[in-house]
Amino acid sequence: MDAVAVTYAPGLVGALLVGVSTAKALAFSLGKPLVGVHHIRAHICANYIEHKDLEPPFVCLVASGGHSHIILAEEYTKYKILGQTRDDAAGEAFDKVARVLGLGYPGGPKIDAEAKNGNPDFVSFKQVSFGKDSFDFSFSGIKTGVINYLHNLEQKGETYKRADIAASFQKSLVEVLSKNLIAAAKKYGVDKIAIAGGVAANSALRSELESKKGDLKLYYPSPIYCTDNAAMTACCGYYEFLKGNFKDMTLNAVPYLSVEQN
Repeated sequence: MDAVAVTYAPGLVGALLVGVSTAKALAFSLGKPLVGVHHIRAHICANYIEHKDLEPPFVCLVASGGHSHIILAEEYTKYKILGQTRDDAAGEAFDKVARVLGLGYPGGPKIDAEAKNGNPDFVSFKQVSFGKDSFDFSFSGIKTGVINYLHNLEQKGETYKRADIAASFQKSLVEVLSKNLIAAAKKYGVDKIAIAGGVAANSALRSELESKKGDLKLYYPSPIYCTDNAAMTACCGYYEFLKGNFKDMTLNAVPYLSVEQN
């Protein structure tokens, strides 16, 4: 063991404090360096675990229950935000729509499975765009669109196939994610794109990107590395370690911290 790596930001402060306290105790008792890891950076680094040929620069979509960012990985330890959600995260929208449909939690896998039996063109839910020069997202409108559509059907006493709604919602969401990711890669002149975070496990998102990526090389982790895991923290910590980005015993949990900051 060369060092102890720990996620210290961003996230729920209680959870972060448990990890930071434990890591500091281990580093102190073992006499090893302490490396602080940014949670979103760690998700991006999950791609390195299985894809040895992936090197910066590349553009990565990080989408989960708490985050939706398009990030330029300029170096292994240097990142630039190109776009992000202005309201709900993509995973949050999945969870809320799944709850309305009575599918349960977590919403992403539930909707993904249900949508396989539905028609993605059953209904078109509005997608939000902020112009050709913006790679930001807005998912509250898609979520609200689904809720209003279901309410209208119920008020009219009309029945519907749950799988059709799930498939239509999923199509609207993954099309926006894919479109912005590919557009960002083209604007910044990189030939590699990646996805990370819980939503990266979504089969429709992967299929959409595979069909639209053109000459771009696409990378994504195995589903087990898409959700929060220790391996991605260790991988990110490895690159911070090589860069000499160490922390001392004053390291504390930081609930809010940009991926661009150390």
